Amino acid sequence: MTYSLVTGGAGFIGAHVSKHLVEKGDNVIVLDDLSGGFEENVPQNAIFINGSINDHQLLEKLFNDYKINYVYHLAAYAAEGLSHFIKRFNYTNNLTGSVNLINEAIKHKVKCLVFTSSIATYGALPPPMKEDMVPEPEDPYGIAKLAVEMDLKVSHEMFGLDYVIFRPHNVYGEYQNLGDRYRNVVGIFMNQLMQGNPLSVFGDGSQTRAFTYVGDIGHIIADCVDHKECYGEVFNIGADREYSVKELATEVMKAMEIDGELRYLEARNEVLHAHSDHSKVKAIFGEYSKTSLSDGLKKMAAWAKETGIKKSTKFENIEITEKLPPIWLED
Repeated sequence: MTYSLVTGGAGFIGAHVSKHLVEKGDNVIVLDDLSGGFEENVPQNAIFINGSINDHQLLEKLFNDYKINYVYHLAAYAAEGLSHFIKRFNYTNNLTGSVNLINEAIKHKVKCLVFTSSIATYGALPPPMKEDMVPEPEDPYGIAKLAVEMDLKVSHEMFGLDYVIFRPHNVYGEYQNLGDRYRNVVGIFMNQLMQGNPLSVFGDGSQTRAFTYVGDIGHIIADCVDHKECYGEVFNIGADREYSVKELATEVMKAMEIDGELRYLEARNEVLHAHSDHSKVKAIFGEYSKTSLSDGLKKMAAWAKETGIKKSTKFENIEITEKLPPIWLED
């Protein structure tokens, strides 16, 4: 019996990818340390293993015990802004952990490793960002993602490991961790509204992003291994229309049917305008991004209300406090 391994499969995008793999008949193993995910997100028919990609001995045992043909690597701590202040944690989890996985994939002749990278690899390059641009990441998170991309390339050249890389951006939807105060602005806004708190906006809210409903992309990540023309390629994936953070806040209030106020905070060091071109992935998968922001937010809002308020926990091991946004220190 052969298996597909999904790292981070109890988390946000990983849970959706796991669901699609199970639905198409794959035997699925989910590996997740539950640092940002929840076991209830794991599909019933999947094998769940509570563990970390940082545990190379666990990975060795996992690959020895199961015949793994495909690896979908979505485990990461995807907090771009916070990554400046948790450099060691960021590189340990997002780079070294990935290398542990790549080592086992090479040794066990995995057919393809699918890696979820990020639009953060582009940094502040002018939008729309295209795959043929030379990446210039501006934060440790983007640097780690780009380093893994580069290692996959040399791993293919040296050992023949096939891979597919996706660079998604600003994904929202069901299973997002509502209690994470450092990432996923849609989840943060919804959680704040349910608590009766103002919505936290860094700067004047004019930053623009194209917000991507997870239901539009999970199946593409899951199915890419069936398209050999994807192998060895990098794909941007996400929504095409960009919105300002202020516009997003208004749309979230409409979806949640809750009026709220905006709390403007000191601007942080972040890319102001980021969205990408998706012509490359559409050439293979067609017009996949069909959910409007208002429709996607309504779907997530219904789920968020059912899920309920989540306590926003503080990251306990901040390594650098200089220039850390004060809101991230609040109880």
